[in-house]
Amino acid sequence: MNQINRPEADTQPARASRPAAERPPAPDDRRPDQADAGDRPAPHDDPAADRRRRRIARILAIAAVIVLAAMVGWGVWSHAATKTAAADALHARQTAVPSVRTQMVKANTRPEVVDLPGTMEAFDSATLYARATGYIAKRTVDIGSHVRAGDVLAVIAAPDLDQQLAQAVAQLAQTRAAMQQALASRGLAQANNRRTSVLVTEGWASRQQGDTDRTTFSTQAAGVGVAQANLAAQVAQVNRLTELAGFERVVAPFDGVITARQIDVGNLVTADAASGTSLFSIAHTNVLRVQVYVPQEYFFGLKDGQDATITVPQLPGRVFHGRVARNAAALATDTRTLLAEVDVDNRDNALSAGLYGIVHLQVPRTTPVVTVPTQAVIFSKEGLSAAVVEDGKIAIRHLDVAEDDGAQVQVRAGLKDGDRVILNLPVDLTPGMRVDAH
Repeated sequence: MNQINRPEADTQPARASRPAAERPPAPDDRRPDQADAGDRPAPHDDPAADRRRRRIARILAIAAVIVLAAMVGWGVWSHAATKTAAADALHARQTAVPSVRTQMVKANTRPEVVDLPGTMEAFDSATLYARATGYIAKRTVDIGSHVRAGDVLAVIAAPDLDQQLAQAVAQLAQTRAAMQQALASRGLAQANNRRTSVLVTEGWASRQQGDTDRTTFSTQAAGVGVAQANLAAQVAQVNRLTELAGFERVVAPFDGVITARQIDVGNLVTADAASGTSLFSIAHTNVLRVQVYVPQEYFFGLKDGQDATITVPQLPGRVFHGRVARNAAALATDTRTLLAEVDVDNRDNALSAGLYGIVHLQVPRTTPVVTVPTQAVIFSKEGLSAAVVEDGKIAIRHLDVAEDDGAQVQVRAGLKDGDRVILNLPVDLTPGMRVDAH
């Protein structure tokens, strides 16, 4: 027993001589993750594992360097490729010939159609006044009545005028009788003077008697002259009163229509130059004057005799033909317009005085104009201009615009017949650049 237990005794001190750090922990003091590791050596104690870790680290480092080098190389290549492409694009852009859309313009020499508002007036119009004082005894027309020249429109009862005419006629008869008496007295005095002059020559009558008969004849001859003058004056008086009595019948001075009536039966009318009574207004409408004011820009092309057409908004589809009959030959200083009149045949009475219409004139152009689409017009601080293609290059032309209707522009100067204007000029194109026009 003693020999068997001795070795254990000998071994215990050896165990006790281990350092506490190298001594394995007691089963109760070990962590759960170390419960099965009692027989495994510590990692740093395995040289193979260390070698594997170092090998993996070298591989990862080499891979990182390769990736980084690849990324740097890719970046350098991409930058170089982009720079080369940009240079190529810039060179291509600088050497390329851009393509532009163009349109050829032509000069327009046709007469210009001008539409202007016009007012229709009667060719002849008049207001009739009373020339005899009296009462309206009869009226035969009213407003709207169509009359012909010489038709009786009204009759004025003027008894005072009639009595004056009757008195003048009686005085005329009296004056004619006095004329006959003066002629008879002159004939007797002439016979006595002839007889006495013979007797005085033969000595049968005295010289005094001869002088008396001669003087008497002269006096009677003068009396005939006075009677003739009185007769002429009385004839003139009768004629005057007869003319005035003729105005008791109010007649139409020309063919037309009654447009106004100011009197009725029984009204008192007075014949006075300053405050006479107006009776009727009459207008001749078989031909109408259409008054139109033409702007200054058409003054030099407008001539008398040119054809014109007139339309009325309330008569769609109808066109009335006329001609420029007359113009004022001078522009109004306040409006710079020329008053012109267009005569229109209105025998069918389709139109009436006072209507508003549109006068369509074809005015010859004094200078041709070039019509340009608005897509070709360039707006800038210098004004309006257009780009044209000359010898394959861009040139800028400044425009003198005559008219702009929103779709097309009429140019007086700046372009000529046959020019090719560029439509919608790109902003990056400048004068002098070569372009391909189509």
